[in-house]
Amino acid sequence: MKKNFILIMSFILLAFTACNSDDAEPVVNSVAFAATSVNLANESTPIEIKFASPTASAGSLTIIYTETSVANGTDYSTTPAIAANKIIVPFEQNVSSVSFTFKKLKEAIEGEVKNVVFTISSATINSTIAENKTIQVNFNETASLGSALAPELGGSAQANQVFVDLSSGKLTSVVRTSWDLGFYSGSEFRVVLNSSLKMSAKALETTNIDEVQAEDPTMLFSQGTGNPALVDDPTGDLTKTTIAAVSATDSENKVYLINMGNNPAAVGLGAEGAVAGTSRGWKKIRVLKSGNDYKIQYANIDATTHDEVVVSKNSAFNFTFFSLLDKKTVSVEPQKVQWDLNFTSFTNVIPGQTGLTPYLYADYVVNNSKGGAQTYQVLTSAFTYEAFTLANVDNTKFNNDPRNIGSNWRGTSVIGPTGLPVSQFVLRTDRFYVVKDPAGNIYKLKFTGGLSAAGERGYPTFQYAILK
Repeated sequence: MKKNFILIMSFILLAFTACNSDDAEPVVNSVAFAATSVNLANESTPIEIKFASPTASAGSLTIIYTETSVANGTDYSTTPAIAANKIIVPFEQNVSSVSFTFKKLKEAIEGEVKNVVFTISSATINSTIAENKTIQVNFNETASLGSALAPELGGSAQANQVFVDLSSGKLTSVVRTSWDLGFYSGSEFRVVLNSSLKMSAKALETTNIDEVQAEDPTMLFSQGTGNPALVDDPTGDLTKTTIAAVSATDSENKVYLINMGNNPAAVGLGAEGAVAGTSRGWKKIRVLKSGNDYKIQYANIDATTHDEVVVSKNSAFNFTFFSLLDKKTVSVEPQKVQWDLNFTSFTNVIPGQTGLTPYLYADYVVNNSKGGAQTYQVLTSAFTYEAFTLANVDNTKFNNDPRNIGSNWRGTSVIGPTGLPVSQFVLRTDRFYVVKDPAGNIYKLKFTGGLSAAGERGYPTFQYAILK
């Protein structure tokens, strides 16, 4: 069973009924579960319920439930205890949340579906029950019904890459400077660069890794200038990596000069530091085959000797990752069917003044196209997020481009008082996304923020729900 933790959900607050008589009308609160599902990772789990505003008085909530292949007292228990087929959950005055405890008494066996669905039935205070009025508590591994998540990118420097598995709600955070090269685990022998760091590569005429090399300034790129042939194709097409396919004939495998890109850097409010850091230097590499694995030779560009290591393929993952600086393989992506989205900086290729040029984006989201995750965008002029259902899904719009979300969920400028663009993060609320995960589950997903409370970039938030 995948681990899953209760993820506190910042649900959309229902609008209070408008009043025409100032203080004459009573204040109507709103109540909802903090998440719509949880996969039990511990014996005891708190089930949180949120109020839109602090409670005006003490009171209680009435929770009803339905069971699937479980029985209260045999497979589970609750605190407060179930009585007369319901749970009465008391709360105090001036609180924003309350919880009851679910205790798992028996595990589910492999392939067995066991769950309890709890529903908020009523409250003793003047309130409305919001959209998230139910939560499904799963004994075994099952697709999450939805939640709200906040990937921790590390603020304006966006020093992390965060992999998201929607079916479990799990977030996997990796320091983006922790790896440099990815070695494909499929049948092809392909090597990719870490596109989150502005890395580039250039084939040399030599096959001798021990020849001294020099830095090549033509390999550098800034925002809108540079050679797109020296970066990997951003569509993820492995036939278009800047490092050629590794040949079984050693003499055909050239030495590559590697520009290691830039480190992250923290910057001021409203700006992003993905491209602002210091240079990570230069390396030279040569990649050979070693049976069904890779052999990489690598060194500093002024070295006359080199290191050599075999990098093994692992079919459970899209790639095996290697750090040239730390001289070792490192763990980066989860297994290829256990993540859907990656929040990251990303080197795209866009039209420039002189043709296509590389461009490093912050606040970027790619889907796991190699693992089978697909996405497409929906404008709210066609459907609202709330009204969108499984029947509205257009399967013809799914494709294998990992950039379908990309940077489209946010803007970076507004028109200032002088009529000229002014740098500013803008959350685009006129769109949401449909995501199909590797298991075939389909979700709707919308972004709810991208800044900290202080206005610093690098704090994305989103909510999603499974479509059934």
